[in-house]
Amino acid sequence: MLNSPVLPENSKSFLITSSTTGEGKSTIASYLAITASIYKTKKTLLVDADLRRPVQHKLFGLRQEGGLTEVIVNGAKLEDSFKRTQLDNLQLLTSGKQQVSPTEILDSLKMYEVIDAAKFYFDLIIVDCAPVIPVSDPLILGGGVDGLLMVIKAGATPRDVSKRACDLVRQSGANLIGIAMNNVKHYCETYC
Repeated sequence: MLNSPVLPENSKSFLITSSTTGEGKSTIASYLAITASIYKTKKTLLVDADLRRPVQHKLFGLRQEGGLTEVIVNGAKLEDSFKRTQLDNLQLLTSGKQQVSPTEILDSLKMYEVIDAAKFYFDLIIVDCAPVIPVSDPLILGGGVDGLLMVIKAGATPRDVSKRACDLVRQSGANLIGIAMNNVKHYCETYC
């Protein structure tokens, strides 16, 4: 069971993750960013922090280079690394080219500084991160954002795996604000 989430006042940064791969977390992250930028007219930044399997640059048809890893490892200017999308209020910070271990990059103080600095430029920051069970990346980053949303694929992710992932997130100190169920319509049409 989830406890009632507590969001700090003026919450701006949210991490999207899942228990395992293939649950649709990157798609959900991009849809949340698109929705906020269009319907809420929030100046939104989508950060691709899934350095192991980055896909946001492909979804938006942008080049991967010149992104997050270049800011953290090479000292590139953050404000010069935002990439414009076809939507007026949505920009993307791609993963950048992988240069060193993703855990080393995400576990650096610089990563927290990037998220904090982005709050100056944007009303909302959505961070797409790797899944919880295979790697510790979301557990590392979870403390640097205002809230964490767990994506679960109905009919595909075993309940004990989802529960374990939620328990790990809570133990890490991240603010688990909720769960997004993916694939519900297909699951219900097939099994209900």
